[in-house]
Amino acid sequence: MNTTTTVAPKRSLGFWITGVLALLWNLIGVAFWYMQTNMTAERLALMSETDRQIYDATPGWLNIAFAVAVFGGVLGALGLLLRKRWAGTMFLLSLIGLLVQMMGAYVVTPAWAVYGPAGLVMPAVFVLIALFLLWYANKAQARGWLS
Repeated sequence: MNTTTTVAPKRSLGFWITGVLALLWNLIGVAFWYMQTNMTAERLALMSETDRQIYDATPGWLNIAFAVAVFGGVLGALGLLLRKRWAGTMFLLSLIGLLVQMMGAYVVTPAWAVYGPAGLVMPAVFVLIALFLLWYANKAQARGWLS
């Protein structure tokens, strides 16, 4: 009787650290999305006038794109930690949501007038992180770490 067993490739400590950090990062994003969509009058009053103008000019569809970005990221990170191949798809969805949110914010709100080019630094960092997570999930898939 011949039995064949396949052993899954070993995942490095870096794989697990990346997955946990990705989950924490995106959970922070969920917290910010929650605060954005559940703004109280008291918190709104604490904002600067320019930030309040941007908040007031933000259409609902931008909050939907924000939700797609952060919840897609959470699902991608969970997929990574659960070693599921759909992690990459979720990170791609997250990246698309992020790009729609960031571009939309500069097109339909006064963000550009308020922040100018310097305001693009943080969105660029977010995009770089999202690109890294998508790349990492695809790399993990190619190495056979995801099934």
